Amino acid sequence: MIRASGLTVRRGAKVLLDQTDFVVHPGERVGFVGKNGAGKSTLFALIQHEIEADAGSLDIPSGWRVASVEQEIASSGMPAREFVIDGDVRLRQLQDQRLQAEHDDGHEQHGSRIAELEAELIEAGAWTSASRAEQLLAGLGFTPEQWLQPVDSFSGGWRMRLALARALMAPSELLLLDEPTNHLDLDAMLWLERWLAAYEGTVLLISHDTEFLDAVAQTILHFDHGKLNRYKGGYEDFVIQRSERLRLTKIAFDRQSREKDRLQGFIDRFKAKASKAKQAQSRVKALARMDLLAPIHAESGIDIRIPSPAEMPDPLLVLDDMQAGYTTSSGEVVTILRNVKLMVRGGDRIGILGVNGAGKSTLVKTLAGELEVQGGSRNASRGLEVGYFAQHQLDMLDLDSSPLEHLARLAPDTREQELRNYLGGFGFGGDRVTDKVAPMSGGEKARLALSLIVWQKPNLLLLDEPSNHLDVDTREALTRALAEFGGSMLLVSHDRHLLRTTVDSFWIVANGRVETFDGDLEDYRDWLMQHQASVRKEEAAARQALRSEVGSTTGLDNTGVDRKQQKRDEAEQRQRVAHLRKPLDAKLKKVEKELEQVQAQLATLNTLIADPDFYSEARRQERVSSMAQHGELTKRCTQLEESWLELQTELEELGNA
Repeated sequence: MIRASGLTVRRGAKVLLDQTDFVVHPGERVGFVGKNGAGKSTLFALIQHEIEADAGSLDIPSGWRVASVEQEIASSGMPAREFVIDGDVRLRQLQDQRLQAEHDDGHEQHGSRIAELEAELIEAGAWTSASRAEQLLAGLGFTPEQWLQPVDSFSGGWRMRLALARALMAPSELLLLDEPTNHLDLDAMLWLERWLAAYEGTVLLISHDTEFLDAVAQTILHFDHGKLNRYKGGYEDFVIQRSERLRLTKIAFDRQSREKDRLQGFIDRFKAKASKAKQAQSRVKALARMDLLAPIHAESGIDIRIPSPAEMPDPLLVLDDMQAGYTTSSGEVVTILRNVKLMVRGGDRIGILGVNGAGKSTLVKTLAGELEVQGGSRNASRGLEVGYFAQHQLDMLDLDSSPLEHLARLAPDTREQELRNYLGGFGFGGDRVTDKVAPMSGGEKARLALSLIVWQKPNLLLLDEPSNHLDVDTREALTRALAEFGGSMLLVSHDRHLLRTTVDSFWIVANGRVETFDGDLEDYRDWLMQHQASVRKEEAAARQALRSEVGSTTGLDNTGVDRKQQKRDEAEQRQRVAHLRKPLDAKLKKVEKELEQVQAQLATLNTLIADPDFYSEARRQERVSSMAQHGELTKRCTQLEESWLELQTELEELGNA
């Protein structure tokens, strides 16, 4: 296990950890939460021996292999798949040794050494390394055409996905993930959740995405005034337990009533819609959770308010047979979306779903007017005021100016105190309002860019991943602000809590079309699994067709093949399939065994919960404990069922290979 005793870590004059103790058990998945600058990334650096503790000790089992995501990737012309395989350092060492052995044929024990290396290579999964790397790349959104493209051909965000795949490729007992979802879209994030659920080692996770934390973490360690406090369960459980603790403090009592009143007003506003659609039902649950978060938010000092629009035309935008895409540097017109017939009405709150590369950002850019319509029409109502936020807008900030100077350029006639008050709600209080933008973090720049957009009182917000780089407090402040916004909104986000809480309906972008999606995020998860299975079948068919085409062009058929070579190839293929099946069969048996145990425990708890006496005051403590256990078991049961389905699909594909 990992054990810290009296651990003290300082950065300059600031004490990040002050004689704190904590334990992480083998196989545990632990989420670290805390304010920006609390020391989360510093703790990871300490674990990787990049820095030393100022006092105390941090002990990690000496035999554990540690894998982490590289934050910077050097320029490389290496193919993406080979770059990912390089994450398995031991495998690469064995391959180098095997290659060297080929040149040492004069050595007395040459044959036995090669035999040893071959056995070690089989044990290290040499035959399956390419397919394992391809599975990781596919899960993280890379198409087969991209697997052999050079690393240098990918943008920064995609290189970070490659770094993540490389870390997952490395055999490890301890996996460190620092904001792994920042560059992922929703489908890649769901895949990563399933991958981590099946990972047998210990996971330490830093993430500001609360739903991702809740799905992955079994334990939360919270940075709080130099200490690490342990909370059992996922992020939801942490929120409940932490809220109960904060209710006893003065800060919670002073501000909770005002926060509750504001949240209750929001709930009342949408109560009438709760029975109309499944997404409205899930929203009510999210709003109920916001009440528990109120005491925690009181500490953040961030209280974003989005001004109501001056007017609200209806409809705002009408898309009639619209075609959208882009023009390459060579002048080639590439069409991504066709025959889009949709309408944005006054008060619409729409979440945009779709797999990576489907055209979500293309759609938003076209609606914002950044891309010209290629065909059909985009008809804007008179009075339409668009506020468009995307990550590239952070690069348009003046690095040598302050937040106050940025806003003063938009509102030269507004009193400075009013500008300061407004920026204070976005977390730029005191001297921060006059600091230069250049040294600010990505989250601070995102807050500033958003503040400049909403100052102009748009009646249509187009938001493309607005919560990237924001910490938990700021995400929650943004969620509340968007939920209370009186205008229309289209939102692309991988943050499911943000989607559940702020949108009423969904559009889905798929196969070059944009259509309304009749369902909620759980329905989208089911759609996504079916879509991915269909894509895998198409890719398998394409590979088979390619093999057939290669065979026909070379003029070889069954009668012209060397029988000995054919048998060797078939034996090698059987060996590869057997090595691929072995770990999958073992995982499947393990999942089935645990699923049976979890279902039995749930059945026992269901019987207990059905007993009327269970709700008596005398059994209050037992009821609290049992309901918490029921929630954990239900979540685990869902994860196991998804893992079982995924393993069955992989085994079926191997059988058809």
